[in-house]
Amino acid sequence: MAISTGLLSIADLTPEETQRLIQSAAFLKRRRKSRSLLKGKTVALLFEKPSLRTRVSFEVAMWQLGGYAIYLSPAEVGLGKRESIADVARTLSRFVDAIVARTFAHETVELLAKYGSVPVINGLSDHEHPCQALGDLLTIQEKKGHLKGLRLAYVGDGNNVARSLILGAAAVGMDFAIASPPGYELDKQTLRQAKKLASESGARITTVSEPRRAVAGADVVYTDVWVSMGQEAESEMRRRAFAAYQVDAALLSKAKEGAVFMHPLPGHHGEEIAEGLLDHPQSVVFDQAENRLHIQKAILVRALGGKPA
Repeated sequence: MAISTGLLSIADLTPEETQRLIQSAAFLKRRRKSRSLLKGKTVALLFEKPSLRTRVSFEVAMWQLGGYAIYLSPAEVGLGKRESIADVARTLSRFVDAIVARTFAHETVELLAKYGSVPVINGLSDHEHPCQALGDLLTIQEKKGHLKGLRLAYVGDGNNVARSLILGAAAVGMDFAIASPPGYELDKQTLRQAKKLASESGARITTVSEPRRAVAGADVVYTDVWVSMGQEAESEMRRRAFAAYQVDAALLSKAKEGAVFMHPLPGHHGEEIAEGLLDHPQSVVFDQAENRLHIQKAILVRALGGKPA
């Protein structure tokens, strides 16, 4: 799927489109308010899950671009319960210029795109989080000056963030190493996709079970929560499985000198991150959070026909 028709997965983008989005986001970040780019455009924020960063960053993005965002909560829509996903997609397409969906099931995003006639942007699903990964690449570009040839080490669950990150890293030529406990690794289909992209970009993909092996020599150390929304029933089992996968200063010290630490937030202090790690001198977590705004502005401008440069 081309960016002009929405963004459901990092795999929707060619490596060139990924690079152009990062460049566009950097330009829009410098320019900040570009009130004429999406003047008169309206985006529906269709959320099944609560959010701090996704909601605020998309609402502010549309305001800074001259457009308007309408937040639709689960209680207001009852997606797939009060009204079918297909009917919601077709109805919203008559009112708005694009839909940003934050859902439990990736199939929901796909159905919105199938039945809607406006661009659909995946604000998070159980399978991928493309806006997060693209914002992360923007942050790494800012901190390191380039992407190709860097090594990103991911420690933890092979979840939606990990899927989008590995695809994005492989597309731009970044080596990607992931350490996950048995049973929580990335799925084989995503690994196949990533390895294909890596073979074209010159990147290397490494999967291990020992966090120190993944982190050794890394330019970026990244982790995410052990228990995502919708997995609460597995909380205790997951905490036991991931007990040896906490990122702390000692593990971070195994990375390359000057490595940066990243986390998509919210962070669970004392679980996947040691207490105080977000304030570590190598942490760029809040710069990373800010960059969600700028990359999403680039995604919205591209999807809705604006020209940032």
